[in-house]
Amino acid sequence: MTAPAFIAAEERILPNRSRQSIVLVGLMGVGKTSTGKALAQRLHLPFVDSDAVIEAKTGQSIGEIFDTRGEAWFRQREHETIRDLLAAEAMVLSTGGGAFLDARTRACVRQYGVSVWMQADVNILAERLAKRGAHRPLLRGKEPLAVLRRLLSERQGTYAEADIVTESRSIPKHEVVENILEALEALALRRREDPFAAMREADGTERVHIALGERSYDIVIGAGLLERIGEFLAPLLRRPKVWAVVDGNVAGLHLGALQDGLRRSGIAAEILPVPPGEESKCFAQLQRLVQQLLESGIERGDLVLAFGGGMVGDLAGCAAGLVLRGVDFAQIPTTLLAQVDSSVGGKTGINVARGKNLVGLFHQPSLVVADSALLASLPPRQLAAGYAEVVKYALIQDAPLFGWLEQCGKDVLAGDPQALRRAIWASCRAKAAIVAADERETGQRALLNLGHSFGHALEQAAGYGDRLLHGEAVAIGMNLAFAFSHRLNLCPREDVQRVQAHLAGVGLPTALAGLDFLPDSDMLVQTMLRDKKTRHGHLTLILARAIGNCFRAERVDAGAVAGFLQQAGSAP
Repeated sequence: MTAPAFIAAEERILPNRSRQSIVLVGLMGVGKTSTGKALAQRLHLPFVDSDAVIEAKTGQSIGEIFDTRGEAWFRQREHETIRDLLAAEAMVLSTGGGAFLDARTRACVRQYGVSVWMQADVNILAERLAKRGAHRPLLRGKEPLAVLRRLLSERQGTYAEADIVTESRSIPKHEVVENILEALEALALRRREDPFAAMREADGTERVHIALGERSYDIVIGAGLLERIGEFLAPLLRRPKVWAVVDGNVAGLHLGALQDGLRRSGIAAEILPVPPGEESKCFAQLQRLVQQLLESGIERGDLVLAFGGGMVGDLAGCAAGLVLRGVDFAQIPTTLLAQVDSSVGGKTGINVARGKNLVGLFHQPSLVVADSALLASLPPRQLAAGYAEVVKYALIQDAPLFGWLEQCGKDVLAGDPQALRRAIWASCRAKAAIVAADERETGQRALLNLGHSFGHALEQAAGYGDRLLHGEAVAIGMNLAFAFSHRLNLCPREDVQRVQAHLAGVGLPTALAGLDFLPDSDMLVQTMLRDKKTRHGHLTLILARAIGNCFRAERVDAGAVAGFLQQAGSAP
């Protein structure tokens, strides 16, 4: 099929990251570099040594870095280097002996790859290092065997968290590689049976890392996390106090539990209430919130806590980005829509008369805690509206996820704990990859707007109230995007029918004709032309070639869209 002439440019989503990196960890001298090179050849992956990358970037040896800048500086560069390498492409990565000790690095490894702990008897390692010369910073002037015994005692508990453990004895290198390949095959089989087990922490949570350099942060996913919220927030605080922005509905349900969770860690909370509803995303409430923060004595280095749905997160994040030219903030999203979408990625803002989210700024949170147990209090309609955003990720880039949703979507909406957490994790992981590649929506992040150009126009026509929820508008918008793509001979009819059937099957609206108000097609197009994604007065839409294969189409003919919408609005 050939795209119409008025689609002048397109942009596919991320490069294929279906392959995972293999990350070798363990003590110095264990053979990570030599084994890694041989393993990379067998797997047809590039080999990278993180220490070599750091030395090339700094122009100094690791020993010189320890001498001139200190171990703490090196450890931070080590984490940043490994994080950025793993986010970029699949590889076999050899790491320094202390790299895996950093919890942030372990989270990156879990997200992008498989960790392999290469074990060896310390007596063998001491002999190897003695032959090579004690040029390593931690061995200078010391007896290698004593140092290695101490390091192993301190580190083996953390090394044991690796996905695979293999022995690096005095055996041929190819045998070590074969052992690793066999273990990788066995691990792959286990993960096919439970594809989400790879992200599970020892405490039963899942974590997704958003790799944005110094603005990086984690999403922690699990049930009952509100009870432990203090332990998650405490490392982020300059002083034991937070400024919690909460809407009235959430306060009535969960504020006591939040305060209890903070109190367990000795953290006080200044509660800043906002009226519930999308109407609060406005200049008046933003001004009021900023004044409250300033009058209550907030300082740079303090943290604003957004506790609620997408409206609270957008409003609180915008205020946090403006006050004192920016204070930290964290999110505890309480709706499915917020947990899978609006709390992730740093977009904050308010609505104005000309459209939704047209005033705001990018301000990344320091942490997102997605407690799936909080979703039990959601009305079914709100849960379904959030589910529309889960479907969006599948339609953009993940056809297998859409197949899983066709089978298990009703379990998600029924509140099945495992299905809910899987849906949240899969959505956050998909968004993390896109945000890390395009933080400020200059290119491929625009794909996250599938259905949103249509949906935002519908929300404005409905008055931004309960008449049409955001997720409901997005569901209609996604169905329209697929139907319009088919009209342009881009997408097969069968995929359009699958999308419509699934959305309707879980109780989401899919058609303009089903609305209790009749939006004018020309008015909708004019609203869409005022959207942030408009370029040079032309429509930019996210269209589809198939389920799991969406792209950005620029310079779309507004008249063609208006004609399509007019026909869609009159369809039975």
